[in-house]
Amino acid sequence: MDWLALAFMQRALLAALLAGVTSPAIGAYIVQRRLSLLGDGLGHVAIAGVGLALATGTAPLPVAVVVAIGGAIVIELLRQSGKASADVAMAILFYGGLATGVLLAGLVGQGTGMLSNYLFGSLLTISEADLWLIGILAVVILAATVGLMPQLFAICTDEDFAHTAGLRVRAYNLLIVVLAAITVTVSMRTVGLLMVSALMVVPVATANNLLTGFRRAFVLALGLGVVAAIAGVVGSFYLNAPPGSMIVVITIVGFVLSLPLAGALRRSRRPVPVIEVTDPEPLPHEQTGVHADHVHGPDCGHLAVVHGDHIDYVHDGHRHAAHGAHYDEH
Repeated sequence: MDWLALAFMQRALLAALLAGVTSPAIGAYIVQRRLSLLGDGLGHVAIAGVGLALATGTAPLPVAVVVAIGGAIVIELLRQSGKASADVAMAILFYGGLATGVLLAGLVGQGTGMLSNYLFGSLLTISEADLWLIGILAVVILAATVGLMPQLFAICTDEDFAHTAGLRVRAYNLLIVVLAAITVTVSMRTVGLLMVSALMVVPVATANNLLTGFRRAFVLALGLGVVAAIAGVVGSFYLNAPPGSMIVVITIVGFVLSLPLAGALRRSRRPVPVIEVTDPEPLPHEQTGVHADHVHGPDCGHLAVVHGDHIDYVHDGHRHAAHGAHYDEH
């Protein structure tokens, strides 16, 4: 354990811890939106920021954060406006960002050798100043993903319902991509820009295999991300291997191991019965009290009752029906 006395390993472990907890935190929403490759596109945009920093002689991390956020906002606005399809916009991010970063680095004589530290991660490049910035950004990411969980979950699963509930869908969609851009740059020193998307997506997929319910799977995904990130950094030290690839391989191994366990868990779970109610007259109802941020859905664990054109859920002895931003109680 002598390696714990090394300053660069202490910084690397702290950076890995932050990357492991923040990447799945925003990845949970990215997976819900069926945009699992968004992290790759934003990683390529961040490469352009690194190239710009090398060309101007400034610190790469802050410049990469700004450039990635700008690219994320542009691509989301284009997607919302319909002026460019999501796949075309993503292709622009992939190739334009990568080419710009390599070009700028080459013009100042840095070449791809310096860029590889950011493309694939490097333990030796994490400075104390970088660690402070990574820590601040990690707090912002966690505060938003945990504090706004009901709103972000609603946006990612059903935008029409979110509109009906009075949520600002456009603003929350922008917030998700901005948080994803920050997460990519936070993780680029540990995992690397080309592989950070795996740390955002694979632990979430593994947690979804093992648990039902968004909140429980969210917590498990964070734990899996932390374990994979720290194990990858420690393993890379002993094996003299790139930390990014080690972390990604560990996450994929965990996903593969979860598959047979997930099948056994599914067979052991008793399905929640669904009852259809055909009463022609609507039942009297009143608005429920504090709902503790619980969101009813197929995986919430409550009895589902088909009631006309909607579904009620039996909760605390009453039937709850979604009505705008609250639930009515029958």
